[in-house]
Amino acid sequence: MTTDNREPDYTRLVADSDVLTADLLVGNTARDVLDTVRSHSWLDLVATDPLLDDAEGVIETLTERDLASDWREMIEELVTIVEQPTGDHPALAAAYRGNAMHVISFDSRLQSASAGANLRGAMNVSVRSPEAFVSVFDPRTAYEVTFDTDYPGPDGDPRA
Repeated sequence: MTTDNREPDYTRLVADSDVLTADLLVGNTARDVLDTVRSHSWLDLVATDPLLDDAEGVIETLTERDLASDWREMIEELVTIVEQPTGDHPALAAAYRGNAMHVISFDSRLQSASAGANLRGAMNVSVRSPEAFVSVFDPRTAYEVTFDTDYPGPDGDPRA
C-alpha cells in the first residue's frame, strides 16, 4: 500500500527489525515502544516484508523455527505492510512508503547527525532509539493534536 501523499503522519511509526526482535526476546524499552502501539489502535506500525524477514530470521536463529513462525503471524496482524524497492534500507523504506514520522531503531548509524541531514532531503522523519522515543512520545499529546479531541486513553491490550 503506497500513498501518493508524502506528508508524514504523526500516528505512523516504524520499528526497525532490531527493535521488533528485542520486543520479543529482551523486553525493556523495545517492548515499551511496541506496547504503546499495541495499546492504541489509532497508532499504525508500518513495515516492509524484508524488515519482517530480517526480524524473523534473527528470532529463528536465536530460538527456534516455531517461535519465529508464530511471531511472524502475530506481527503481520499488527503492521501495515508497504512495498520496499530493492536495495533500500527496510526501516527507511517503510517510513518513506508508509508516510511514517517515526523510525525507532538501535542502529546508531540511522540516528547520526549526517544520516538526519541526508534524510531531510528525502523525507521528514525522526529516527530515535527506543529509549529516546519512549522518553519523548506522549500518546495523549499525539492523540489530541492529531484528532483535535480529548484523549480517550489506551484502547488495546499490549499483550494481546
